[in-house]
Amino acid sequence: MATLAPDTPQYTHWSQPQPKSALDHIPGEDGWPVLGTTLQLLADPVGFGNRMRAKYGNVYRNNSFGRRGVILIGAEANELVLFDRGKLFSSAQGWGSVLDQLFPRGLMLLDFDHHRADRRALSIAFKPEPMRHYSDALNRGIADRVQEWSGRELLFYPAIKQLTLDLAADSFLGLPWGPEADKINQAFVDMVQASIGVIRKPLPFTAMGRGVAGRKFLIEYFTAETLRRREQGGGQDMFSQFARATHEDGSLMPVDEVVDHMIFLMMAAHDTITSSATSLVWLLARNPEWQDKLRAELRAVTGGEGRSLAYDDMGKLDLTEMAFKESLRLIPPVPSLPRRALKEFTFGGYTIPAGTPVGISPAAVHMMEEYWPEPEKFDPLRFTPDQVAKRHKYAWVPFGGGAHMCLGLHFAYMQVKILMAQILTRYRIEIEPGYEPKWQPWPIPKPSDGLRVTFQPV
Repeated sequence: MATLAPDTPQYTHWSQPQPKSALDHIPGEDGWPVLGTTLQLLADPVGFGNRMRAKYGNVYRNNSFGRRGVILIGAEANELVLFDRGKLFSSAQGWGSVLDQLFPRGLMLLDFDHHRADRRALSIAFKPEPMRHYSDALNRGIADRVQEWSGRELLFYPAIKQLTLDLAADSFLGLPWGPEADKINQAFVDMVQASIGVIRKPLPFTAMGRGVAGRKFLIEYFTAETLRRREQGGGQDMFSQFARATHEDGSLMPVDEVVDHMIFLMMAAHDTITSSATSLVWLLARNPEWQDKLRAELRAVTGGEGRSLAYDDMGKLDLTEMAFKESLRLIPPVPSLPRRALKEFTFGGYTIPAGTPVGISPAAVHMMEEYWPEPEKFDPLRFTPDQVAKRHKYAWVPFGGGAHMCLGLHFAYMQVKILMAQILTRYRIEIEPGYEPKWQPWPIPKPSDGLRVTFQPV
């Protein structure tokens, strides 16, 4: 089945380096020798992007991670790239230089027919019956852990990261965490950090070296588990669903592809939900009046303090969902999305040649005043139906869009709603006056100090 992977022979002409002059007609900066603009981008991506936009407009050139490319900013740019009516862009070649040593054949690194076929096969894991199973597991696991936080100041990011990993063991793997738990967690941490490593070869003592070693461990672990589940059967957990996934002709998905998809989706769910839950808790701590509103809604729906949130009641939490969406606007878990142009195209008055690395920035568009008045303000009412209807559909894209819309977005909503049901019906989230953590923006946003919060019983 065809895929636009960077090493596929029929697409090698798109993967060849362009002449440096190919993008000279696009305004922008090449930065320092060798490093380009990489360090400026990593140090302050929002500030860097704002400076570039102010100087060059919504189409500009930069040179980061060894690639000279073009950044397109705006809801129309998001729609062009994500909806991709003309099949102009390769996600595989966009992410490939960043992730191909770490997460090859993840859904983000597939295009067109191959992507569509694998996405269809994997969607079995997100049907109502498995989702009900995940809901039950999440309610149990979150309730048990959250009750331990009563009256304590804790670092929320590492606490929710560990909880999310433990929940993944139940919902995703259908297994209690064994002695390999710490190694699995460290493997994911090393792989994510390697994705932004300046040195791109897996040399000893480098981030990429640790990331590739982590991938090797996960391949061995998940391959053995896939074979075991095919031989012995499995339950409703996500991994068992993937192990039994079939293509349209009824054939089982190859084991190595099951393993790659499981590694990628577990990473995506583990790290992005950790980031998203942390940003929501931080913003609610800063805006206690919204805690009160969500608490009233959650208690009305669940029936009281610390009650489970039924799967069929997920859709009743309008304010909770709006607050989560607003936190995703302010701190999107994937700040930028890369692609590569497969054909020449025109945007913003510029002709951009085939082979050009093209990036869009959800983080930048989520802060544009033309779509979001007072963009720095936390205001969940931006997501009432009438406000959403007035706004460009692609002004808010924390889950991507088009064919590559996040496969697990409903799982993310479910986990965060259950988490809020357990936290806010029991506790007030408090922070010290004047407390303002610094956020590390790449590769997935997180507070550098772990986010100090206290859960006071209500």
